Parts: sequence; structure tokens; C-alpha cells
Amino acid sequence: MRDDGTLDEPNAPLDPIVRTDDRASAERTMMLRRLRAAAPALSAAARSAGPRLRGARDQARQFATTPGRARIVLATGVLCCLGLATYAQTNDDTAGVVARVDPLAAHSQLVQRAEQEHASRSLDRSPSAQAAAPTMAAPSASTGPDADPDVRAKKKPAEPAPVAGLTRTQMRNAEVIVRTGRDMGVPRRGLVIAVATAMQESNLYNLASGVIPESQRHPHQGLGWDHDSVGLFQQRSSSGWGSVDRLMDPEFATRQFLGALEQVPGWQQMRLTDAAQAVQVSAYPDHYAKHEWRASEVVDAVLSTGR
Repeated sequence: MRDDGTLDEPNAPLDPIVRTDDRASAERTMMLRRLRAAAPALSAAARSAGPRLRGARDQARQFATTPGRARIVLATGVLCCLGLATYAQTNDDTAGVVARVDPLAAHSQLVQRAEQEHASRSLDRSPSAQAAAPTMAAPSASTGPDADPDVRAKKKPAEPAPVAGLTRTQMRNAEVIVRTGRDMGVPRRGLVIAVATAMQESNLYNLASGVIPESQRHPHQGLGWDHDSVGLFQQRSSSGWGSVDRLMDPEFATRQFLGALEQVPGWQQMRLTDAAQAVQVSAYPDHYAKHEWRASEVVDAVLSTGR
């Protein structure tokens, strides 16, 4: 219970100043006990010093009449006695002073020391109060794990450079043939036959027909004059290859050619020119053979890019 009659909370944390007062009180109690324990010895010393002082006084009277070295020895003895008495008296006075310490002054000093300790404990020790550590560079938003998938996606393979003396336009048309054949699952041999056939029929240009105005309304890269033949493979709509607008589409024309090639029995074991002739039924059946080596180079160039 406090002085004002209020009950203390048993689980409440003790005030730091109260804990400090208790410690100081214990220290004062210990000091007083030590002084009180030494008091009898000091008093006995003082009582025993009384006769000595009186003896020293009598010797001092004789000092004036004592010549030479005797006078010096006598003076030394007197000084020793006086020093002992002074020491005993000083200790008695100190014990009295300590016992009479002002409680208010002591409490004030204890409070001040407690405030200093509390201030020391409340100093900011957070990382922000210390020297800033070197900061690491933040990962780029374009390379981090949360980057846009489109940014992290690999770049598309580069467009194959023209080979075998082809222009950029011819190479792009050859790439359409190879890509379409791969989508159909046609082996490399069939791709080479298709490219060699287009080299012979249209020189790898998507040609419209000079005699069919309809074909010229579609994207084209030149004109052909072989009846109603159109496109990369110079296929004729009148022969059942498809409509003019469809045949002007290089991908559709390629599918039509390769589909017909796969219907030829044993085409993979045939010479290139015989396999192509079996599909095209040309007036010049042996002309396809001269394009075989160039067609092989073009196909390999396109396949190497992975496009």
C-alpha cells in the first residue's frame, strides 16, 4: 500500500526511480553498519590517545630544556601521538556526518542519476540512427522475376539471309514454303522438291497472270503469261487446283503442291525432277533437276534459323 492509501498492483512493473531508491538505501545502510562496527575501535583509540597526549604535553615542556638529538627524538614522538589522535577524531566526525546526510538531497541525487540512466536507455538505436549501409542496385524491372513476360521472352529468330543468289523477296517466299511444309510434317526431301519446283515455275516470285485480271487484284510480285497459271507453283484454277484468289496465297499454294506430292507413290525414292514432274505435269520434265543443289542450300538456311 502507498502513502496515499492506494493498493499497489502486484504485477505492475516497478518504477525505475523506486528501484534506484531501494538500491541507494541499501548502500547507505551497509555504510552505516560498517561505521558503527568501527566506532568502538575508534573510541578506544581515542581514549588510549588521551594519556599519550598528556604525556606528549609533559615531554614538550621538557623539550625546551633538552639539548641536541634528544630534542629531535622527543619532537618526533610528540608528532606521532598528535597524528594518531587527529585520525581517530576525524573518523568519528565522518561517521557523524554520514549518519546525518539530508534525505532530501540524497533522494534528489538518486532521481537525477535514474533520469540519466533512463535517457541512456531511450537513445535511438535503430538502423536509421546508424551510418547508412551501402545500398545494392535494385534489379532492373525488365529483368526481374516480375517483369513483363513479353519483355522476358526470347527474341524471335532472325530472318534468314538470302543464299544461293536469291533476293530478299525470293528468300522470304522460300521461307513460306519451308515453314508451311514443316507445319504439315513433310520431311526435308519434300521441302527441297517444293522449293526447286517453285524456282523452275516462277523463279520464287508470286506471279499473277497477264490473262486473268482477277489475279492482278491480289498482292503479287510480277506477271506470268502461261495461260491461267498463277502463284509460286503456276497452278491453274481450270485444272482444279483451287480458286484464283486462293492460289495467289503462297501458303495455300504450297499446301496444294505438297498434298499432291504426298499422294505420289514412292515419291521419296524418286529423283527430284521425276517427283516434281509427277505433280506438275510440265512440258519440260527434266528442268527441275538443275535447281536441286540451290534448293537444298535454301532449305538448310531456313531450317538453321528455327523459324
